This record gives sequence, C-alpha cells and structure tokens, in this order.
Amino acid sequence: MKKLITLLACALAISGCAQLPPRQPDTTVSALRFIGEQRLPWRLNYQNTMVGGLSGIDYDAANDEWVMISDDRSQHNPARYYRAKLAYDQHAFTSVQLTGVTTLLQPEGTPYPAKEGYQPGIGMVPDLETMRVDPRDSSIWYASEGDVKLSLDPFVRHATREGAHLSTLPLPAMFTVSKQQLSGPRNNQAFEGISFTPDGNTLWVSLEGPMYQDGPAPDPTHGAVNRITHFSRDGKVLGQYVYPLGAIPAVPGKGKESDNGISEILALSDTRMLALERSGVQADDDSYRTFVRIYEIDAAGASDIQQLATLKDAHYVPMKKRLVLDLASLNLPIIDNLEGLAFGPTLGNGHRSLVLISDDNFSKTQVTQFLLFEVIP
Repeated sequence: MKKLITLLACALAISGCAQLPPRQPDTTVSALRFIGEQRLPWRLNYQNTMVGGLSGIDYDAANDEWVMISDDRSQHNPARYYRAKLAYDQHAFTSVQLTGVTTLLQPEGTPYPAKEGYQPGIGMVPDLETMRVDPRDSSIWYASEGDVKLSLDPFVRHATREGAHLSTLPLPAMFTVSKQQLSGPRNNQAFEGISFTPDGNTLWVSLEGPMYQDGPAPDPTHGAVNRITHFSRDGKVLGQYVYPLGAIPAVPGKGKESDNGISEILALSDTRMLALERSGVQADDDSYRTFVRIYEIDAAGASDIQQLATLKDAHYVPMKKRLVLDLASLNLPIIDNLEGLAFGPTLGNGHRSLVLISDDNFSKTQVTQFLLFEVIP
C-alpha cells in the first residue's frame, strides 16, 4: 500500500516524477590533462552568418551536440547561437563541425536589435556571454551583460531550442545599472557565467567583475571582489557569495588597458564550481597577452552577503579558492580570450571531458580555439 501511495503521489505531482532527469553525480577535480586543440577559421561563413565572438559553450547530451553562443551585438548578424559536433576521445581531438545556427528572439518574438540606431525602450541590445542547456528538456538559458551607457540591465533568459523566449529570470534591484556609476554592475563586467547544479533545480550566476558599490576593479597590485549568486529557477535568491578575484598578473603598457575577471563558471556540486579567471593585458605595441587560470571554488562555509548593499568595509567570509590549472603551463603557441567552459561526454576510461572555447572578438589577430581536457578525479 505504501508503494502504491508513493507512485500515485509521483503521478499527481505538478512537475511529474518522470519528467525530472536523474541527478548528475558530483564531480571532483584533482587535475586537468590536456588532450588537444582545434580552431575555426577567422570569420567563417556558415549559413549566411559570420562565425565569431563565441563566448559560451555547453553540451546537449540528449541530442549529442554542443551549443555555442556568439556575443555579436547584432552587428554582423542577429544575436544567435550555433550547434556543433566535436569529435574526440581520450587520446586526440580531431574535428569541430558546425551543424546549425539559431537566431535568439526577444519576448515579443523579434530578433535583438543592433546598437547602431537603437531607440531606448524598444527591445534590448544584446551582449550575450554565456549559455547552458537545460538538463530537464534541452531548452536554452543564456545571459547578457547589458549596457551601462544605454541604461540596459543585464538579464538571464530561458528560450526554446528554436530560440523563442520562454521567460526572463527576475533579478534583485542591485543588478540595475547606473549611468552615474554609483551602483550596479560595471559596463561590460556583468553576467558572464551561469551553471546549473547537478540536480538541475537551481543555477549559479557570476559577475565578471566587481560592482561599483563593492570597490575598485583589480589592478596589477590589488585583487577585487565579485558576487556569485545562487538562484532558484523562478528567480528566488538562495544565496550570494564573495569570490576573491586575483590581481592582474602583468603590468600594461603606459596608458594601455588591462583587466581580470570571471569569464565562466561550471558547477561540480551544489556548492563547488570551477571558475575560469581570465585577464587581458595590453602592451606598448597594442598587442594583448591573455592569462587564464582555472580554480575550484566552494561556497560552503562562506558568508551569504545578499543583504549587504556594499562590500566596502564589510565583514564576511569569502568562497574558498584553489588553483587547478594555469594554462600558461601548457606552453601552447597561443592562449586566447577563453570565455566558455563545459563538460562533455565521458571518455573511454570513465573520466569526464572538459572543453574550453575562446571569443576571438571577430579580430584577425585572435583565434577561435577549442581546448580539450581530461578531468582527473
């Protein structure tokens, strides 16, 4: 009788027990072993679109395809994501083959507008930096950094595989941008990473850099503090934690640019994640050098700071942080602007695979590279 009642309860549940996929196992990482690299040609034309600016990647296990989002601000083509097949095993990475491209649509069903000619109040200029496949139904979640100068807030949206808008995640007021740069995310430093927890019920969202009210951006002598937020699927904030962002690892040329920030996160358990910390440093000759490090971070034991209006002079315990890999140690010809991070199919030896992707900024001096690793438990 008890078994029958349990079965009936499952059948009557709103979400339906059968609809929920099994929880993915937690992942442990002691090290990453580099397997190989592939690249796409500069400004590759695919189905009448210009391929580039690939800022996020994820694996769609149900369809055995990878998805990759472009941060094209509808300048070359409307905001979109690509699908691809990646051929590899634990010994070699042999090819990347594009299989489709999908235009992402705004809530009213139209493509996102370009920045040029944008009229306030009519749509949102996109700056799409990260995406994930929904483990429940293979739909798409993606995030935009917004635009401080245009008073456009960052957002997280849920869409069908065909790109149609399903919902927008409600966000706390702290993520509202300020043209006066008094509060909210810095321009081009907002939502850069999202990841579902292994059970698929909640998601983490990371800022690339510190918000204005939380202190200065990092420089070559000082780090900074980022906020990483844990959300339910309906937008409830389950917790918010401080990520200790490192200092910029080199000194830029005189009057040149440099930055450091979180370019992606990837959940390992309910509290642990991999964080892709990426820094770009401009030299006197205007060339850039990119520094990329992968850390394991953990919110367990860290302070929930969602009620802190500012982190300046505040008392809190930050997330724990452990270096997993400094990509400089690979001695590759180039480490480019790596912005995407995702697990792929299990390798022949039972270990997980991990793929990184770079955003070439549509620049001839950069590359779109895919780096493949074996995850050593």
